[in-house]
Amino acid sequence: MLTKEYYNDFFEFGQQKINFSFYELGLPDDDPVYTLKKVMEDLDFSGLLACYSDKGRTGFNPIMLYSVVTYANMRGVRAVDRIVDLCQRDLAFIWLTKGQKPQRDAFYDFKGKKLTGEILDELNYQFLRRLKNEGLITLKELYIDGTKIEANANRYTFVWRGTLNYHLVGLLDTIDGLYNKYNAFLEEHGYGPRYDLGNAHMFIIEGMEKVRKVIEENRKRKLTKHKKLSNNTVIEIDNCSPLEILKLQKNLLEIAAGEGVEFVCGKGKKKPQIQQLYEELEKCGSRLMEYKECFEIMGTDRNSYSKTDLEATFMRMKEDHMLNGQLKAAYNVQVAVENYFIIHGYVSNDRTDYNTLIPVLEKHRGAFGEVLEEVTADSGYCSEKNLLYLKENNIASYIKLQDHEQRKTRAYKEEIGKYYNMKYEVFEDEHYYICHDGRELRHIRTEIKEQDGYTQTYEVYGCADCSGCLHKERCLYKLVS
Repeated sequence: MLTKEYYNDFFEFGQQKINFSFYELGLPDDDPVYTLKKVMEDLDFSGLLACYSDKGRTGFNPIMLYSVVTYANMRGVRAVDRIVDLCQRDLAFIWLTKGQKPQRDAFYDFKGKKLTGEILDELNYQFLRRLKNEGLITLKELYIDGTKIEANANRYTFVWRGTLNYHLVGLLDTIDGLYNKYNAFLEEHGYGPRYDLGNAHMFIIEGMEKVRKVIEENRKRKLTKHKKLSNNTVIEIDNCSPLEILKLQKNLLEIAAGEGVEFVCGKGKKKPQIQQLYEELEKCGSRLMEYKECFEIMGTDRNSYSKTDLEATFMRMKEDHMLNGQLKAAYNVQVAVENYFIIHGYVSNDRTDYNTLIPVLEKHRGAFGEVLEEVTADSGYCSEKNLLYLKENNIASYIKLQDHEQRKTRAYKEEIGKYYNMKYEVFEDEHYYICHDGRELRHIRTEIKEQDGYTQTYEVYGCADCSGCLHKERCLYKLVS
C-alpha cells in the first residue's frame, strides 16, 4: 500500500496550484464538480489505495482518477478518449486534475485493473450510507426492475444445448460401433490373450436415455406436423469417458509396436487396419472433449451461449426490428432503486427475472444487514421460491401475481376443470375437491420437482370415475373454436 499522503495532496493542497482568476476564468459556484469533491472528502479510499504499491515510479493520484471518472459519468461521458480530451480542455476536469494530463493508458489501467467491482460497490455503499444519514433514503424498501441489454457478440455464434444433445447421441452411437469394431479386431487376430487385453465395454453417460426418447418423439411429431419438444436435458460428461477412449488408443499403439506395424501418412500409402481404428477413436475422442467443454461453459442454469462472448445467453429482446422473434446474445440487467436513487445493480445471464430477485436481496443484506422491510416488483419476479424467501425473511412483498390479469376474465372463472373453481372440503383431516358435477376428487399422489436447488411439491387430485358426466368434455379437454 502507498505511504504517500494522497488524501492531503488531493483534498487540501490540490487545486491551489491553478489560479483561474489570473486568466479571468472560473467555474460557476453551483457547478456539480464542487459537490462531487465535497462528497468524496467523507469517503474512505483505503480499499482503492491498497491496490497500489509504494515501489517503483509514482503514477497519477488514484483518488483524482476516480473523481475524474465519476464526474465524467455525471456528465454522461463514457468513452476514455473523450475523458482524456476533456482533461485538457474542460475547466472542471482541469480543476480536478490540477492541470495534469492523464492519457488513455492511465484510465484503462485504472478502470480495468484497479477499480474492481468490489471496490466500486464499497465506495457506492459509503455514499448510500451518507444519503441515509441525511434522510434521503431509508434502505428499508426496494423497487426492482430489469431489462435485457444486447451483448457485444456476433448474433450467429450460438451454441444450443438441444443441438449438442442431438449430435452427442449420434457420436455415442459411433463410439459404440468403434468399441464393437475394436473387440472384433482383437478377437479376429488373437491380440487379446497375446497382450493380455480384455474386451472393451462402452461407457454410460447419465441422462442420454431421456434424450433419445425425446429425439424419437420429435421424429414422430415431424411426420404429423406437430410442434417439437425441447430437448434440453442437462448432460454432464465425466472425466473418465474420454480416458476410456485414450486407453483403447494406448492398447492399439502397444499392439502396433509389438507386431511391427508402422503408421503411415501421405498420398498413395494405404493405412493399416489398426491405424484406421486408432484415428477413428482419436477423432471421436476429440469431439467428445469438445462437447464436454461446451457443456461446462453452458453450465446447468442456461441452454445457450455465444462463441464470442461465453457469458452471454441468447434471449428474446424487446427491440425486434425484424419482427420475427429473433434471439440475440444479451445480459439481464437488474436495478434496485429507492426514492430515485440507484441502490444496487446486478447483471445476470439468466433469461428470466424471477431467478434474479434473491441475488439482489442477498446483495442488499450483505451490504447493509437485516434492514429491508418491503420489496416492490412486477409479475416477472413472482415465483413460489421468491415468495417463500420473502416470507421467511419477514419482508413484505408487493409483487403482482403472474395470472393477475387472467383472474379478472370471465373465461378464467368458467374453467370448471381447474381446482380454483371447485369447492374445497375437509372431512376427518382428509382434503378433497368437489367438481362441477358434484363428484369428489380425492388425493392420488404427491409429485416432487427439483430445480435450481429448490424443491417444489405438487399434490395431485383426481376423480375415481368420470363416466356419465355431462361436463366431462369441458372439464378434461380444452375446446378449440
